[in-house]
Amino acid sequence: MLEIIKSNTSINFVSKFSKTAIISLILVAVSVFGIVTKLNYGVDFRGGAEIQIKFQEAVNLNDVRKTLKAAGFKGIAAQSIGELSENEFIVKVQGDETNLNEITEQVSTSLKNSFSAQGVEVRKVDIVGPKAGAQLRISGFQAMLWALIAIMIYIGLRFDFKYSPGAIFALFHDVTIILGVFSFCNIEFTLQTVAALLAVIGYSVNDTVIVYDRVREHEEKYADLPLSTHINQAVNETLSRTIMTSLTTLFVSVVMYSFGGLAIRDFFLAITLGVVIGTYSSIFVAAPITLLFDKFSKGDVEAPAEA
Repeated sequence: MLEIIKSNTSINFVSKFSKTAIISLILVAVSVFGIVTKLNYGVDFRGGAEIQIKFQEAVNLNDVRKTLKAAGFKGIAAQSIGELSENEFIVKVQGDETNLNEITEQVSTSLKNSFSAQGVEVRKVDIVGPKAGAQLRISGFQAMLWALIAIMIYIGLRFDFKYSPGAIFALFHDVTIILGVFSFCNIEFTLQTVAALLAVIGYSVNDTVIVYDRVREHEEKYADLPLSTHINQAVNETLSRTIMTSLTTLFVSVVMYSFGGLAIRDFFLAITLGVVIGTYSSIFVAAPITLLFDKFSKGDVEAPAEA
């Protein structure tokens, strides 16, 4: 088996937890500020018009986006549906309750004027009001919240409830920083982003569970050793596997981000960030939080005995 890092490494990860904790706190704080003040919600969450169009001849999806952007529309999202040979697309643009019908007419007119030679047919028009968009936004965050709760319960039952806070803090850390990057880069937060974040949650918790499983094995074999020693041994033993898995996933996500087209670029940007941040948090967020909670729980138990 190929090993980038030898399995008998003895890096003292626990000694670095104090420094990485400061870095993580700063990143999360800055990200929360960006989410509250700068997060750019897409059409699905803010309201707008959704138009299904069909061309008689082949049209480049990027040309459709550029045409709408040049016409001055905001929050543009376009994607192909069905087979590529059918030349059918769904176009979304932002708007409010006062001008949604007007915007719909303007989009149709702009596309017909720019692609008259390709034969444009407007097949369906849907309007998403701001209230419906706000409800959808709440549902998206609720989906992530329920995922975190389910993971916390699973880890508590699978290992021990002292491990659950570390996993949840790590996932919160990952999701918050990704949304922070989206906020400061002015990238739209859409349903695709929610799907990507749920995928990141699944990937990150898988990495964390592998470390936890090795920690538990060491605890069962060497019960007299402190948890910090078990964590160091577990992280060192799984380090090669973690790096190889992360690099493989990262390679695919970067390729898809670079060459997959605009329709899936934001999705794979979130996945790419999630792989990097999730690998970091499995070692430098989940593990120290578990260590911290273990110390607190032992302090609560030992206090009455000392008294």
